[in-house]
Amino acid sequence: MSDGRGRRDRVIEGWGFVSDQGAGVGYTEVPDQEVRSLRVRHCRLHTAAGEPVAELEAVSFRMRFGAVDVAAEGIGGVETRPAFRRRGHMGRLMRRALAGMAQRVDVAFVSDGIEGVYERFGFVGAVAEGHLVVPVRNVEGAVGDGSGAAAPGVHGSSAEDLPAMVRLFNAAHAQRPWTHVRHERWKRLVPQTTWKPGSRTLVVRSGGATVGYAVLEGRAFGDPLGTLTVEELVAEDADATRRLLLAVARLCWERRLGQFTVREPADGLTGRVARHMGCTYQQGFAASGGMMAAVLNRSSLVRSLEPELRRRAGVRRPDKAYLQAFDALRTGGLLADDRVLIRLLLGHWSVEEAYVHGSVVADRYRDLCTAWFPGGGTPSLPTPYAHRLDRF
Repeated sequence: MSDGRGRRDRVIEGWGFVSDQGAGVGYTEVPDQEVRSLRVRHCRLHTAAGEPVAELEAVSFRMRFGAVDVAAEGIGGVETRPAFRRRGHMGRLMRRALAGMAQRVDVAFVSDGIEGVYERFGFVGAVAEGHLVVPVRNVEGAVGDGSGAAAPGVHGSSAEDLPAMVRLFNAAHAQRPWTHVRHERWKRLVPQTTWKPGSRTLVVRSGGATVGYAVLEGRAFGDPLGTLTVEELVAEDADATRRLLLAVARLCWERRLGQFTVREPADGLTGRVARHMGCTYQQGFAASGGMMAAVLNRSSLVRSLEPELRRRAGVRRPDKAYLQAFDALRTGGLLADDRVLIRLLLGHWSVEEAYVHGSVVADRYRDLCTAWFPGGGTPSLPTPYAHRLDRF
């Protein structure tokens, strides 16, 4: 199957033997298996006798870089069997898998990279972890209701609410880097079982339509009632957002909890409503590991993002100077380090931060780079944020 650029998607069953102290290992890719509504390709090393050595999953999705999204793949489920560890097999597997990914997409991601490992393959941390901490009394004070009554219009969800939830998410984060474009069959809520926590979902309805939702992190049987975490809280307007926050505050009141956590960015609608009520935003920047990204094909990636760069710069009709700068960015004459480039494209860094870390830009490109790479949380680019339900 061709992706329009002449690349072909295929099962790889060939034996590219590599030497490991006299033993050979084969590499196999098995594509297109659906796991929790995402397409997954299994990449494996095995012995000549077919014994499993190491494996990982390459997960397919579309990732936003702002108002433009691109096809991407993420690496997850990385594992080497104990009997084969400490022989360099994981490095072999990563190199083979990334070579295959580069034939299909231009950029790769890791949801939870091990410190000091993925940097060897070109990955860098490119998003910060953040969440809101909201005091219950602040919510009740803001809505003027301390009676403990149920929040009006908030109900438990059903399967029929899922399409509306997908629509609300895509609308709320239409320009936010690091968010996935959720397709109509998206279904990443975690089912509840006796011993494993699942997702609990609340929805706000108005006029028969779902106008907001909150997904709460579930509790396993026997877990203490010490915390309450909201994985996502998305709504069409501030009123629906306030109702959902009040519903969560009511749950906290029942459990005698004084505050709750909401995993949403501070510059989204939920963050703005919570900030008005009074909250804390906590953010952490990993020096290594964590959520990471790598450029696989620089020229093709930059070409795909050209409409987004024009949007950020406010350029409708590029002139000669703009086109020269864009060509320099695409070919590496401008900001040649791909690790710097991916952080800039995703809004993890502004160009000023790149200067602090040693990047050099010719004077003739400085104004344009300032517009192209303003950093997240600015008027032209929201804060990059990775929602937990889309992690792999």
